[in-house]
Parts: sequence; C-alpha cells; structure tokens
Amino acid sequence: MENPVTELKRRALALGFTSVGIAALEPNPHTRELDAWLDAGYAGTMTYLHRQAARRKDPRLIMPDARVAVVTLTNYFHSQGTSPDPGRKPGEPGTTARVAQYVLSRDYHDVLGERLGRLATAIRELCPGARTRSYVDAGPVPERELAQRAGLGWIGKNTMLIDPEIGSFTFIGTVLTDADLPADPPFEADRCGTCRACLDACPTAAFTAPHTLDARRCISYLTIEHRAGFTVEQQAWVGEWLFGCDVCQDVCPWNVRFAQPTPDPDLAPLRLPDPTDLATLDAATFDLRYSTTAFSRPGFNDMRRNATAVLSNRRDPGT
Repeated sequence: MENPVTELKRRALALGFTSVGIAALEPNPHTRELDAWLDAGYAGTMTYLHRQAARRKDPRLIMPDARVAVVTLTNYFHSQGTSPDPGRKPGEPGTTARVAQYVLSRDYHDVLGERLGRLATAIRELCPGARTRSYVDAGPVPERELAQRAGLGWIGKNTMLIDPEIGSFTFIGTVLTDADLPADPPFEADRCGTCRACLDACPTAAFTAPHTLDARRCISYLTIEHRAGFTVEQQAWVGEWLFGCDVCQDVCPWNVRFAQPTPDPDLAPLRLPDPTDLATLDAATFDLRYSTTAFSRPGFNDMRRNATAVLSNRRDPGT
C-alpha cells in the first residue's frame, strides 16, 4: 500500500486544497507574546480569546490524545486591490465599497468545512481507528502557528501566514487527529527581512510593532468583530471599507509578485453589495441575500452600521 501520508496529501489536493502539511501538537512557543498581547488589551472586545488562551498556548488540550494537526491552505485571491472603483477619490460618486477579498465568494466556513469533513474521512480510512476533529477559523486553534509548524509558510510582520509560492491570501483549515502520522519539518525562515511595507501602509497605524496588532485600531476588527456604534474617530478609520481590510496584504511584496487568482469554482466571486442598499434594506431581505456569505458574521445591524459609515465618509470625507 502507498505511504499513508503521501496518499493523504494527494487526496487533500484532489479535494481542492492548495497545499497541505502535518504539524506536531506541541506547546506554542509564543505563549509569552500571547499573554502580553491579551494583557495590553489589544484583543478589544474579543473576550473569547481570553477564554481560549490555554488551548491556544497548548493545542494538545483541544482534543484529547490528538497527536498531529493536518493543516491545509486554500488560495482565495481574486485580484490586486479590492476597490471596485480604483480611480474614484474619497467623496466622489460611487456604488460599491471596499471589502476584504475573502468575502467576495461563498462563505468559506461552508466551503472549507465540507472539504475538511471529507479530508477527515480520508484520514480515518487510511488510518483505521483514528479519531478526527476539524476546524476552520473557529475554536481555540492557533492556525497560523500550526501552519508554520507544518512547513506551509512563515508568519509575517502583519501577523498573516505567508506562503512563499502564493502569498498570504489563503484560508487555513485544520484536522486534529490521534492518527500516528509523521510531522513535516517546520518552516524556519523569516523571509520578511527588513521590509516593513505592511506596517507603514496600515491606514490606522494598528501595528504597534512588527508581529503585534492592536485590534482596536484594525479596520477588520471594527467592521466585523466590534459590536457597538462607531466613534467619530473609528468612523474615519473605516473610510471606504464596508467589510474587513486588505491593505497590509495588498502591499506585501510576496502578494504583489506571487499571488495568482484562484481557479476554485467554489470560491467564484459574488456581486459586491451596494452600501446605499445595505443601509436601507430590512433584516429579512438581508438574510435572504447574504446568509450564505461572510457578511452574515457581523449580521444585519452591524453591516448597516458599516454601510452608513461608508456613506457618511463619502458625504464628508474630512471627518
């Protein structure tokens, strides 16, 4: 029989994953940094990160008897920059607003969840008696650290995992298992070097230092995780961003040089929403249009808040 690891990776690629690696489940070497980050208040209102801290620091606690994590990357890149009206200046007429690239297609939780389920089945077939548990951007899994440990890339100064062949526009999915699978060598090199393009380009100065993000100033946090109205300052930070922000990824040389549009049919781009429409539609219509997209994560009220902020910024770009 063919080597189980070789066959497992072959099946992972056949399922549509861009790359796959196997990480040993060991204590996270960045435990002190995580504690310091939480103590500084940089998590904002994401209190679940405090509750998950112990398991993020030692992923062996997530699933009893788990030995390894099978870690996958999926390319979701569509095009350089996410402004549908790149020539329009702030305040000039426009329809769609800026959104993070990962929201341009069907909700990745659904797409990757289905694939990870099939990958977990493959693990159990190749390793009879094995148990599995799948995660995609949910739960206490330290995904980027596990991806680095699985040899899939390094964690850049903007805290994103960077694959040297395709950049950082990737979804990370993991399957924890007690199967006796050998781990891949970790990706040891830090190829950011002296570059600080991501740090300097951040429109809200959210990076307090390389690898350290104050989420409270991050546009992605404000438009997705933040659950209150915007202050005047926060609204100004949001600018044209209706959902998320890609600035630190858009300027990364590894993306500028190597990111390629995804050929994945399950991640085909959707039509961008009109902030004027979002600001006026009702909850039932919102659910009908966006329940299968990542726009459902902030939900109706917060997406209306975001749309109202964008429209207000267009009317008065000086705010």
